[in-house]
Amino acid sequence: MQAATEVDFVVVGAGSAGSAIAARLSETGRHSVALLEAGPSDRSFWIHLPIGYGKTMWDPRVNWRFYTEPDPHMDNRRLYWPRGRVLGGSSSINGLIAIRGQAEDYDGWRALGNPGWGSNDLLPYFIKLETNHGLENDQQLHGTSGPLHVTSITGRHELIEAVIGAANALGVPYTEDFNGRSQEGVGYYQLTTNRGWRVSAAKAYLKPAKRRANLTILTEAQATRLLFTDRRAGGVEYRHDGISKTIRARRGVVLSAGAVQSPQLLMLSGIGRADHLRTHGIDVRADSPGVGGNLQDHLQLRLIYRANRPITTNDQLRSLAGRVRMALDWLLFTQGPLAIGINQAGLFTRVLPESRTPDIQFHIATLSADMAGGKVHDFPGFTLSVCQLRPESTGTITLASSDPLAAPLIQANYLSSHTDRRCAVAAITFARRLARTQPLAGYVAQEELPGPAAESDDDLLGFARAHGATIFHPVGTCKMGPDSDPQAVVDARLRVRGVERLWVADCSIMPKLVSGNTNLPAIMIGEKAADLIQEDA
Repeated sequence: MQAATEVDFVVVGAGSAGSAIAARLSETGRHSVALLEAGPSDRSFWIHLPIGYGKTMWDPRVNWRFYTEPDPHMDNRRLYWPRGRVLGGSSSINGLIAIRGQAEDYDGWRALGNPGWGSNDLLPYFIKLETNHGLENDQQLHGTSGPLHVTSITGRHELIEAVIGAANALGVPYTEDFNGRSQEGVGYYQLTTNRGWRVSAAKAYLKPAKRRANLTILTEAQATRLLFTDRRAGGVEYRHDGISKTIRARRGVVLSAGAVQSPQLLMLSGIGRADHLRTHGIDVRADSPGVGGNLQDHLQLRLIYRANRPITTNDQLRSLAGRVRMALDWLLFTQGPLAIGINQAGLFTRVLPESRTPDIQFHIATLSADMAGGKVHDFPGFTLSVCQLRPESTGTITLASSDPLAAPLIQANYLSSHTDRRCAVAAITFARRLARTQPLAGYVAQEELPGPAAESDDDLLGFARAHGATIFHPVGTCKMGPDSDPQAVVDARLRVRGVERLWVADCSIMPKLVSGNTNLPAIMIGEKAADLIQEDA
């Protein structure tokens, strides 16, 4: 083991939150910062091309490619969980959709005993992180000088226009801003892109910061254990080129390894449920039973439709002329599928009678495949992917062994809640109504999935169990909460209970899953964490 280097702060994980934290902690020049990333640099062309996540979805060089344990509520299937393993983390391989969630989500966090995390507390951070010229006229809600570019989709697609028209006929209003004063509506998404290129957290935060003398970015450096002096976090052990190395932290360590690996690293370091740690021969440093619990995720249910005319991205990808046109649209006008990715439009609405705000979200794509990132079908196809926004079902992350290089065990427990099963059936039913409503109905040749044989609620629930998949939003496994909550892993300042000078700052701290995509909330957490950490330090 080589002699340790030493900095003020070590940040583990260069994803959405970690990139923001490392950049903000180093920008004043007062602190030296080391950022550890298990994956490589983000040099791949497919990372930066928006539609390229069809490639990175399966690439082991930049993707952890996790699988869940067999899920008893999902026909005992093992579900694929892609997670970013590269500078930028999952923001380098995600679907680019810029959603904050509902104000009620964050007010709910505050009501659970987390002061400083209400919607009014967090809006300044959402404004601070973005440059949004598409909605710059509303500067009470949107930023114009932040590191992360958020861009409106300006091109119009006749199939998406038909979806919007059908939704309007069902009473869902048009919106140009899902992050506005009301989330409910249908319209085109805003994306984390700029001039036709992806803007990951690494591009937004690390690229401008990487030349700072007080910031060290280490890639291919997988953290294996946290180092302590008594109860104080003092550094990180990591693997690089097959060699175990250490780096010391004078002021503290920040875990931003995500909802799967932040709890894993805590447990490997002796912080977790005591009996579970002892089972794996790990000495208990802090008995924290909530580590790895409270796992929540959005389950996507993908309805596939065959269009009755060749206007889909499937058709463009299958022909040389179509591919050339896509390339020219991107090169000349920074528009079209290459600049957008896969999902162009969204829809937020309510399907359960007790819901006071939208409880489902659609990702609407002008292409179809057997799974997200899969090979497109050989027919004109489009996808209505729908998910429940606030699932009640919770799962766990646990250790498979004390080997830090072994993947942890993921038990998602999708659809284990009665409410979640009701919402799944209601969401599919609404999606079918949408497809049968004009003008969208005029574009539908037939429903491929679930298919006409699925008629009853039991049939639809069976479809959800057999075909449901993650939409890549795991959270909650290092839950934030007050001292009175025995399952809370961190307090409202993101400090890990039972030890000192150790913070967790990523989606794992969410007590409840937000109502939408998690990339912007993760970056917001990073921005706020940097302020909290500098105040504490």
